[in-house]
Amino acid sequence: MTDPTTLGPEDVTRLFTRADGQFLFARWGRPIAPVVFGVEEETLGVVKGALEAVAALSGHKLAETDPELGANMMVFFFRDWDELPAVPNLDRLIPDLGPLVARLKSVDANQYRIFRFDEDGGIKAAFVFVRMDDALSQLSADVLALSQVVQTFLLWSDTAFTDRSPLAVLQDRTILRPDIAALLRAAYDPVLPVASSDPSHALRLAARMTQAAPPS
Repeated sequence: MTDPTTLGPEDVTRLFTRADGQFLFARWGRPIAPVVFGVEEETLGVVKGALEAVAALSGHKLAETDPELGANMMVFFFRDWDELPAVPNLDRLIPDLGPLVARLKSVDANQYRIFRFDEDGGIKAAFVFVRMDDALSQLSADVLALSQVVQTFLLWSDTAFTDRSPLAVLQDRTILRPDIAALLRAAYDPVLPVASSDPSHALRLAARMTQAAPPS
């Protein structure tokens, strides 16, 4: 029987192979210092809880501030893409903000993530944009928060979760899929590099998932 907590090398390769055929893996190279805009205090607590849960799972650290950037993970929740250009100084952080907003509107996107990288290729900053359209508004806050956090902890392929969510339902409770949880743990193994464009990196990730899998 296939172990539900692991993925094969081909599965792992697919999760980090972009639509243009390029394999690209990266994890955070520094503690994550998050800030969230556009939500009520209650929802803010849910997002914080999701961040803490995934950080504990992966073994990566959270921080109050980043010494270079202040906040290095910015999450924006809003109703319309046209709200973004009105955010003070956001165009300084994202110079092509105007054309980006126009492109996202043209394809009716409801979410988008931008990553910045350090000299080793590790993630040093992320900007997460979530437009609360009808589809996303139907989701509970905990499901939406966990989904966004998981998709920001690694540089997944742009097609990684188009066919299947990183989440699963267990006894009426939404959780992180066991295989994705195992992959996150493997990805943050300190023995591995923070970034790689070599598809053989997927083999190393898959091997560590197998080693970490609980006995059946």
